[in-house]
Amino acid sequence: MEPLFAPLVDAATLSEHLENPALRLFDATVHLARPPGGGPYTVQSGRETYEAEHIPGAAFADIPGELSDPVSPYSFTLPSAARFSEAAGRLGIGEGTHVVAYAQDSPMWATRLWWQLRFFGFETVSVLDGGLPAWRAAGLETEATPREYPPALFSGRPHPELLATRADVEAVVAAGDAAVCLVNSLTPAVFRGEGRTSYSRPGRIPGSVNAPWPELIDPDTNRFRPLAELEQTLRGAGVMGEEPVIVYCGGGISATVDVFALSLVGHDGLRLYDGSLTEWSRDPWLPLELG
Repeated sequence: MEPLFAPLVDAATLSEHLENPALRLFDATVHLARPPGGGPYTVQSGRETYEAEHIPGAAFADIPGELSDPVSPYSFTLPSAARFSEAAGRLGIGEGTHVVAYAQDSPMWATRLWWQLRFFGFETVSVLDGGLPAWRAAGLETEATPREYPPALFSGRPHPELLATRADVEAVVAAGDAAVCLVNSLTPAVFRGEGRTSYSRPGRIPGSVNAPWPELIDPDTNRFRPLAELEQTLRGAGVMGEEPVIVYCGGGISATVDVFALSLVGHDGLRLYDGSLTEWSRDPWLPLELG
């Protein structure tokens, strides 16, 4: 089908299409409860807050539950094609539909669902720019009635070229491969390894550049910065060359903000290291840089 929307859709445009039978609108929120003194976070579903308030007609997509690998030691590991296909089908995603993903706060949950769907071959998917805060700021109504879509047939076709494994990243580090750009999407302090960490060890994967995902978002509106600003920010971080890019973060979530932004400005050759620092830092033999 022809897409209903561009990859990034604003609240006003979405509001005009809420009754379109092809629309599949999902709140993909997850809450991360971090201990005051640092340490591993606790993953909490956003379903309860979704049920308290959401965009009219929106259903809920459970990223750490039905859309992740249940046997992985990590919270958000990409599931098998069979598991994802079954879950997406139950959500009503299939041929002839267009998904719009949003979150109640950080855009990373929406971009994670966008990336997952694209990895499994589903192209008609967009992100609501600014999520629920932008929807409210536009003066648009919300509701508290949970919604579901009729089940559909989803046939996941993995695109491994969008994914980087630990072995892929190890090979880049071992070769000192300047032909591949490793991008850390976390804050500068975490990039430098300062303070307490949520991972086994602080630091960054050797050779990485830092393109913090919050710098891609306007803090006043929660929306992505204009394309020219995105390109300038990413280029300033050393990301906008012609070389292939591997983006990582802590657990494969906030890195999808960078992946999405890079795709908006036309960068090709983007891969997400799904295990990210949660996996990398767990092995004491793998190197990390500080400072």
